[in-house]
Amino acid sequence: MDKEQHELYENARKRLRQKKILYYHFVLLVIGTLFLFVSNVLVEYGAPRHWYIWVCTVWVFLFILHFIKVFITDRFMNKDWEREQIDRLIQKQKNKIEELSETTSQDKTS
Repeated sequence: MDKEQHELYENARKRLRQKKILYYHFVLLVIGTLFLFVSNVLVEYGAPRHWYIWVCTVWVFLFILHFIKVFITDRFMNKDWEREQIDRLIQKQKNKIEELSETTSQDKTS
């Protein structure tokens, strides 16, 4: 297996692991939410307050952040994006160096 194929395999493996953990997080969220509901409502622990709603809201918010990271952020900001950004920054630096070289050359001739 050459380097490029190995890199593609590793990226695919990483993405699969991220999705697997996200699905596990979702199942845990559903089971945890049901458990909190049962412990608050049916067992009447903390009867006058519905504290489980706040806990579930925070948990759902964290799940949404996890979802965004896996399916939006990591999809677009992958290795290709990193390489493109690095190439762009290197080109910017080269342009700046050329500019400075030209400026110093002009100063020496003046």
